[in-house]
Amino acid sequence: MSYVIPAPAVVSLPVRGSEDEFPIHRIYCVGRNYAAHAREMGHDPDREAPFFFQKNPDNLLIGGGDFPYPSQTSDLHHEMELVVALSSGGDNIAEGDALDCVFGYAAGLDMTRRDLQGAAKKAGRPWEVGKAFENSAPCSVLVPASEIGHPASGRIHLDVNGELRQDGDLNQLIWNVQESIAYLSTLFTLTAGDLIYTGTPSGVAAVVKGDNLHGEIEGIGEIDITIV
Repeated sequence: MSYVIPAPAVVSLPVRGSEDEFPIHRIYCVGRNYAAHAREMGHDPDREAPFFFQKNPDNLLIGGGDFPYPSQTSDLHHEMELVVALSSGGDNIAEGDALDCVFGYAAGLDMTRRDLQGAAKKAGRPWEVGKAFENSAPCSVLVPASEIGHPASGRIHLDVNGELRQDGDLNQLIWNVQESIAYLSTLFTLTAGDLIYTGTPSGVAAVVKGDNLHGEIEGIGEIDITIV
């Protein structure tokens, strides 16, 4: 088949221990999924129904590295997150079957133009300008669940210039991985290649050019970026 314009390249993530890569279909993000983060953002952490927003596959910054400070913002924030990669999907997936859909896990960052997101919220507009910009989804190498299982706990933390900024545990997720997958599948048809950024602990704050960010999730991986 030929196309009237060049077809976009397939975006993919490397997989630990494999020469084959994981192709990306969609990126879903769970909002306010740690109680302490909900509080710091001025919201009630009671277990309301989860909500989601999306980033685009080409927003990924694969493996970390240099992160260009984005345009039109003066308030760039970090959000350290567990990333879930799906090898299968469907509609209305039962919680008991949800982990069967998981290929593996990674460490990621949901970088946010907080001032633009805040202005969009105030105006009742979508969040894409605050969330779905170039390089806004740094992500580490994927680690297969066949090697590490499905971690329900483990430290998740982020240092900025060697100083601890975010520190939590995966067992603090308001909606855990299987619950998030099950609920998300009532809203969208999930497919192989989907990524889910599962939310961030408290401690989100602004970063500036020259800052180095080092994030780590126990037993899963690390991500490093430098703001340039």
